[in-house]
Parts: sequence; structure tokens; C-alpha cells
Amino acid sequence: QVQLVESGGGLVQAGGSLRLSCAASGRTFDIYTMGWFRQAPGKGREFVGRIMRNSGITYHADSVKGRFTISRDNTNITLYLQMNSLKPEDTAVYYCAASRSFRIIQTDSSMVDYWGQGTQVTVSS
Repeated sequence: QVQLVESGGGLVQAGGSLRLSCAASGRTFDIYTMGWFRQAPGKGREFVGRIMRNSGITYHADSVKGRFTISRDNTNITLYLQMNSLKPEDTAVYYCAASRSFRIIQTDSSMVDYWGQGTQVTVSS
């Protein structure tokens, strides 16, 4: 099993920045990809982006491209989400996700094997 713990959420004004972190523990050697999803009130879970654990290749959703950046630290098995130019519509609970070997997280959340508990991000106008 892999445990994922997010941190870094909070309240920020529109145009501001936040950096989310996700610390992985447990069977981390088995992690193949990691990613971020978000869920706004009354809406479904939305893909934000993913990163390949070894190569570092990233894929970001169009809605956040150019504003959000996913990165990882393989030493500590920590995933990051740098969020700049935040908008009120970015308000959501942000979830960290991970997949096991040779499974690549998809935009519909298939292939996700592990979820974090979520961290709230609120952007005020």
C-alpha cells in the first residue's frame, strides 16, 4: 500500500499563488505515475495533471496549462503543484493520486490506485 498526504492548501486572492505538496510513504518503489485532481462543490472530479515518476515527463490539463506546474522530488517521493495566477474557478478540493507499476493515470481517473485525503484551495475574487 501507498499512503499520500497533501498539504499547502488555503485561502488566496485571485491572481495569487499557492504550492501544494503530496508526501508519499509505504510501497513507494512501486509508484509509476503521480498526479493531481480537483473537485469543486457540486461538480465531478477533474484531472489537473500528472508526472511520470522516473522520467519527469508531465501532462497538464488545458484549463491549467501555463498557470500550474507539476513537479516531483524522487529523493523524498514528494509531488508538488505550483499554482500561479489563481482564479476563483480554481476553488476546489485538490487530491493527490498515484498509480502502480506500468499504469499511467488517465484524465478520467482510471488507473489511479491510491488517493490522498484532499486539501482545500479557496480563491477569493
